[in-house]
Amino acid sequence: MNRPSAGPEPGPARGRLPERIDALLTVVGLTGPFRRDCALGVLVAGLMALAVGLVQTGIEPGARFDDPARLALLLVLTTAQGLLLALRRTAPVLCLALVVTLQVMVFAAVPAELVVRGPAPLVAAYTCGVLLAPRRAARLVATAAAVESIGFVALLLPVPSVGALLLPMSTQLASAALGYGAATLIGAYVAARRGYVALLRARAAEAEQAQRTRADEAVRRERTRMARELHDIAAHHLSGMVVQAAMVERLVDRDPDQARRITGRVREQGRETLRDLRMVVGALRDPGTTAPAPQDEAPVPGLAALDRLVATTRELGTRVTVERRGELPELPPIADVTGHRVVQEALANAREHAPGAGVRIVLEHVADELRIEIVDDGPAGAGVAPDRPAGPGRDRGFGLVGMRERAQLVGARFEAGPTGAGGWRVFLALRVEPEVAL
Repeated sequence: MNRPSAGPEPGPARGRLPERIDALLTVVGLTGPFRRDCALGVLVAGLMALAVGLVQTGIEPGARFDDPARLALLLVLTTAQGLLLALRRTAPVLCLALVVTLQVMVFAAVPAELVVRGPAPLVAAYTCGVLLAPRRAARLVATAAAVESIGFVALLLPVPSVGALLLPMSTQLASAALGYGAATLIGAYVAARRGYVALLRARAAEAEQAQRTRADEAVRRERTRMARELHDIAAHHLSGMVVQAAMVERLVDRDPDQARRITGRVREQGRETLRDLRMVVGALRDPGTTAPAPQDEAPVPGLAALDRLVATTRELGTRVTVERRGELPELPPIADVTGHRVVQEALANAREHAPGAGVRIVLEHVADELRIEIVDDGPAGAGVAPDRPAGPGRDRGFGLVGMRERAQLVGARFEAGPTGAGGWRVFLALRVEPEVAL
């Protein structure tokens, strides 16, 4: 079975010289394998004609071609051998058969004192080694060597004795086997080398693609986290703005001053929401897009902003108490942000699903953990909306999932569930490194 051959045969490791030769052949218009093989055939035919001319003028007179017809026949045969190399990649078996047949005819055309074998048979054997399966190539070149040797010996008949035939036959057979075998082995080595290099390149491409896939997956996961960050920010601020807008609607006629103050607070909270959204959306932008303005790149708040978060929640009508037990530790930035966002999400859930309920926040430093507990008292009777149940259903889409993923990201313990009194409890334990604890 022929090995696939598309385009010129690339070397196993294309160095400067092969690249320059390839570029030169391309410039002169030899771009396909057939055109290049035709050029190779013309080159081999020209070299053989030159070699015959040198033999005719450079050897002793007894070995020269005295018959011009035989000299012309030799030139025709060697030229035909060279030109047949144009078929070496399109029909390698046919090319080898024709070249070997002409080689036997070359033996008949030369004087008995000369043995002429040009490069065409060796090039044909090399090509079979490159393009064909090793076993098939070995059988073909062995047959070619045998045919050539038998033809050569047949030209010596009749001979005085069998002993006189044995020496030239063995010499010719050894020469043919060595020449064809070496050319075929070189071709097989080149084919194996090319296959090995192609395999290395394929594996390198697969490894690069796998690395790119892993990088894209990591970016996708990070963007998913950022998208949930966007959800948390928007849900917290917008739910507060909705509550305040409802208060303005009730107070606009009874207490216009209070309504104006709440409206101002809605405006400030809207601006804060825009700043936070721009910060997260800026991180989600693709590379090369316009970055947010420097004034909009506010840092993500941590537990230091807890009092401001609690004050905002109180203004929205939720009773919140904060209890700090002991001296609080200093947390790594990502753990600090995680603590703030979990408290923020828990307060938003309480305000949405248990309106009117009181919320207690407890921060306690125990051993190597900062424990944060947010507990609400549950819905306040008549203030509960029928479609906002307490218990496990109190999850605003990504709320509990987002809090749990944040906790896993920083190696914290997270618990969330209903209390026995009908309320809801969120617990987060952030690890504190001993060297950074206060």
